Amino acid sequence: MLERTIKLQKHEVLIIDEELALPKSLGGRAVRALAQELTSRDIEVIEAVSFADGRSVIISDASIDAILIDWTRERKDARSRAEALDLLRTIRSRNAIVPIMLMADQASREGLTVEVMQLSDEYVWLHADTIPFIASRIMAAIQRYQRNILPPFTNALLNHVNQAEYSWAAPGHQGGVAFTKTPAGRVFFEFFGENLFRADTGIERDGLGSLLEHSGPIGEAEAYAARVFGAHRSYSGLTGTSGSNRAVIAAAVGDGQFALCDRNCHKSIEQGLIQSGGIPAFLVPTRNRYGIIGPILPEEFDPKAIRRKLDTHPLKQHAVKKDAVYAVVTNSTYDGLCYDSEQVENLLGKSVDRIHLDEAWYGYARFNPIYAKRFAMRGDPKSHKASDPTVFSTQSTHKLLAALSQSSYIHVRDGRNAIEHSRFNESYMAQATTSPLYSLIASNEIGASMMDGPSGKALTDEVIEEAITFRQTLARAQREFANKKDWFFSPWNAPKVKDRKAAKKVDFADADPRQLATDPDCWVLHPGETWHGFDGLPDGWCMLDPIKVGIVCPGMGDDGEMQGKGIPAPILSDYLHHFGIIPSRTTDFMVLCLFSIGITKGKWGTLMSVLLDFKDDYDANRPLAQCLPDLMATAPQTYAGMGLRDLADKMFMHMKANRMGHLQAQAFCNLPKPVMLPRRANGMLMAGEAELLPVGKLANRVAGVGIIPYPPGIPIVLPGESFGPSDGPWLSYIRALQDWGKEFPGFEKEVEGTVVVEGEYQAWAIKE
Repeated sequence: MLERTIKLQKHEVLIIDEELALPKSLGGRAVRALAQELTSRDIEVIEAVSFADGRSVIISDASIDAILIDWTRERKDARSRAEALDLLRTIRSRNAIVPIMLMADQASREGLTVEVMQLSDEYVWLHADTIPFIASRIMAAIQRYQRNILPPFTNALLNHVNQAEYSWAAPGHQGGVAFTKTPAGRVFFEFFGENLFRADTGIERDGLGSLLEHSGPIGEAEAYAARVFGAHRSYSGLTGTSGSNRAVIAAAVGDGQFALCDRNCHKSIEQGLIQSGGIPAFLVPTRNRYGIIGPILPEEFDPKAIRRKLDTHPLKQHAVKKDAVYAVVTNSTYDGLCYDSEQVENLLGKSVDRIHLDEAWYGYARFNPIYAKRFAMRGDPKSHKASDPTVFSTQSTHKLLAALSQSSYIHVRDGRNAIEHSRFNESYMAQATTSPLYSLIASNEIGASMMDGPSGKALTDEVIEEAITFRQTLARAQREFANKKDWFFSPWNAPKVKDRKAAKKVDFADADPRQLATDPDCWVLHPGETWHGFDGLPDGWCMLDPIKVGIVCPGMGDDGEMQGKGIPAPILSDYLHHFGIIPSRTTDFMVLCLFSIGITKGKWGTLMSVLLDFKDDYDANRPLAQCLPDLMATAPQTYAGMGLRDLADKMFMHMKANRMGHLQAQAFCNLPKPVMLPRRANGMLMAGEAELLPVGKLANRVAGVGIIPYPPGIPIVLPGESFGPSDGPWLSYIRALQDWGKEFPGFEKEVEGTVVVEGEYQAWAIKE
């Protein structure tokens, strides 16, 4: 017999009243009787005896279905009224529709101002109505709230699950029952719970709509997302932003048409070019001393510069028209650099009709004013004119919003040369599935609903504030050690910001946190500032996203030269992994940590403690067997007898002697020669007209695959491009990465597109 594993929802009511602590008083008896009546109706009552306690509950518990606040004459003094009003504002800043009921009496009418009445929903007269009647009013309010709390598709899916149907269609596990017939299946079933499997249903259920036809509740969910994210239309993607990017490119670029592509692009852009047959003309970004890929400078977007790129393109003979039809730019970059997208669109709009901003890591930007003008779907979509470029934004709701992995959105603002829905849908369907997991669609929709109304700003405010608090804590620790002529890590941001009150620059560590959380100028990459190291930036062109926190390791000078000693970031990253702390990415001198909605003070507090532990272990040259035991187990002979500082010194000197940073810069700052279209190279690879060769035999051969070193996860050679000479920048860098892996086992660099055979990199080259 199957036990019930579907979790039933339990309603919660928060009562904020100091008389809960005075059960013998008249008011105390009444409110206590109300609490008992609600409990008897299977409603969980949470009690708070002060506004401060109530605020704590509201901030920490999003499952509250109704809030009752004491508004009787005992609260008529100015201070209490001010506290109560501030509490009402706090609630509404986080949740616009949760029922708020004021427990009032006749004497409290003078406190019911217009603002108070707008912020609250109903008034409870404890001494005028019966307790059962008041409880029924509360339950009715909860039921109305519950009907409105869920967006359309999620609501339809939950209703479908509650129907408890007998299905004679797919999927074969039949609500999870099939899993219970073997021991392994039973463990799997119990781990995830019955709701997941009951919600996994086939496309025969018309009541849920169609993902491919965008009909029914699914179509309503996409219209809902379009409203929330400011688009004319939105599409729910279930194959991540990789699939969303491929869908956009395939719809916007035809065979033999020019596409302007950010060279700092995700591999899905390359895949889209292969599918569409487009000819890429690359927009080359900047790069700094830390190996961070920076913004593309405005002059790259200038129509004359673009014209030169196309007129001198080595593959222009394959072009069916001389002009580009599409442009794609990564915004924000993987390290958190955000463009003034209004300027980007204005510049690119002079050369192309369709502009695509890959905002996979940036879906929250619309919901906080600190990012104003720095994202694609700005303002009211009605303000987007037919003469403006058509703009696409692709966003991974699973990255920094709250959705399940693979969830993504395509947002569209139609303008010049717009792609009609039915034609775009053909490209969309090529990246979709006829058997979607409805839980993904629901999570995508919930990710959007969490940003709807005031909660979007409230949630992003919290993330920004937490990131700033960590940055300032790290900056203060670094300054404290520096005053002792000692080393520590530092945050990658401006070391000084302009205090708007004092009209002078102050240390970032001492800046007003409120200003840092609201003033974009604190994060703008101003021209000539050494901290960011990007030359030629006009003021305001680029801003660092405060929630993408780079932890800088010592060893790189402001002049771009490696110092006498230093700590390579891969060692810090490995140390963090040992303590169960997983950074987003690691370059030579920086570890990147992403602050998302799920980050808490405890998480970053632990991170700070581990950074201090690393310093202690490094300074003491603690044996690797103690501080990095997993590394020792990987290669005991290589690391025998070494301490943490020994390893850092050896790795740092290897980087310096082998000029790793210089080779990386050369590989990314120079573009290989394109010999054939990406589609042609991929076609030959798939047809067996390519051979797998070691690095020593790749000189001047044409790549059949993209070569993408991690970090930074950016292609140095794309399909159809030449590997160049043996001593050229691309093969030299690949060999340096190969040598690094041999020298430091356990720290091997991932180079996507290669195959490692006995420590040697091999790659596919087109047969000659």
